[in-house]
Amino acid sequence: MKKFFCLALMAVVAAVCLPAFADEQPEKPWKYVDAQQLRVINKGWDNTLRPYTRIPAYLADSVRPELWERSQCSSGIAVRFATNSSRIGIRYQLLWNTHMLHMADTGLKGTDLYVFEGDSTWRHVNTNRPRVNNTDDKICESTYVSNLDTARMTEYMVYLPLYDGVNSVEIKVDENAEITPGNTGLIDAGVKIMAYGTSILQGGCASRTGMAATNILSRELNCEIVNIGISGEGKMDQCMARAMAQAPDIDLYLIDPVPNCTEMMCDTLTYDFIKILREARPEVPIVMLEGPIYPYARYDSFFGRYLPAKNAAFRRNYERLIAENPENLYYVDSVNLDGVEDDGTVDGIHLTDLGFRHYADKLEPILRRILADKLTRP
Repeated sequence: MKKFFCLALMAVVAAVCLPAFADEQPEKPWKYVDAQQLRVINKGWDNTLRPYTRIPAYLADSVRPELWERSQCSSGIAVRFATNSSRIGIRYQLLWNTHMLHMADTGLKGTDLYVFEGDSTWRHVNTNRPRVNNTDDKICESTYVSNLDTARMTEYMVYLPLYDGVNSVEIKVDENAEITPGNTGLIDAGVKIMAYGTSILQGGCASRTGMAATNILSRELNCEIVNIGISGEGKMDQCMARAMAQAPDIDLYLIDPVPNCTEMMCDTLTYDFIKILREARPEVPIVMLEGPIYPYARYDSFFGRYLPAKNAAFRRNYERLIAENPENLYYVDSVNLDGVEDDGTVDGIHLTDLGFRHYADKLEPILRRILADKLTRP
């Protein structure tokens, strides 16, 4: 009886499974579109070593090797497009295929797909898990979403890796689908902020790429934001200030260097760094942002004194600068920068998605007020 029951069950399973295999169809052909044919946003310069790196190639001989290497990350850079495809995917080649203990690979070297929904909102669709099948070519390929409405063109955006670089990016759509650079009024090409700082600004340690603070602010302000946050850097090198001053079409500079600077550096470097920007671009507003007071500074007596001392040195230079010329210079303190509850970090320093949400919420009304005459709603 038991043997008869098992044979009967196997027959039922076979009857259910066989049609599924028989009906399985091969995947429809994809069309691979080089992102350079679409719209690449949030870059400050065109003369970079690679299409998706962040500082000018001529700085290679002027900056520390560590700064140069870390600037090759694609943090903040995104691809804008519109399509009527039923599916959307991506194929990209990583520069390093790196890994860190305190940051999810999805933020470090993954990519995010966003869709423009309704009349004013960008919404997250999906994130690719950056699997590299061949460690030699470092290529990641995946599909974000299928079964999309093909009756109309829909606007999309893909954010590139925060802590790795990319050599090439291709957007995947149906073979016969239409794909264009999209509506330039979405993430307005006519307004651009350049943000300079450290690993926190770069996006460490967002769980996915769209959650870096500059990317949140770019969506909410509807403007491009160039991310010059560089891990271990943001040390107010004058060559960086000169390069930033030469970047075209910048409407505001956000300066956030304190986390990687000593008290002495805040005291001796701030004035000249800001002065270079002011003299070269007097019409461009500059926002100076204090460094955060890390949660453990509540209990560690050394950091409880030292972090406020760095901010005080930074502010003294602001006051010196504002006394010389009060125009177009703003100062933002660090109160609640990473949240009221001190719950916004991964490791006591670098931010979680919640921490980046707090950071953006602190800055958004300030930036919006300064740029009120330029910002447009989509």
